[in-house]
Amino acid sequence: MKLVCKLKEILESRGMKQNFICEKTGLSKTSMSGIVNNKTIPTLPVAYKIAKVLELKIEEIWVEEHVS
Repeated sequence: MKLVCKLKEILESRGMKQNFICEKTGLSKTSMSGIVNNKTIPTLPVAYKIAKVLELKIEEIWVEEHVS
C-alpha cells in the first residue's frame, strides 16, 4: 500500500500556506515540506493534528494509491 498526501492540493484550494499548519501544529517548516511533497509520512499523532487544524479526516488528506 502506498499513501499519497493531498495536502498541497488542499492548501492551494483553500488559499493557505504551509506556515499556517506549522504555526498551529508546532511542526518545523522542513518537516512540513517533507510531508507536503510526499517525501515523508507523518506519525499518527502528527497526521491527526494536521487533519484537526484543517477540519478533515486523516483519510481525506492521505489517500491510498492503487497500483495496477
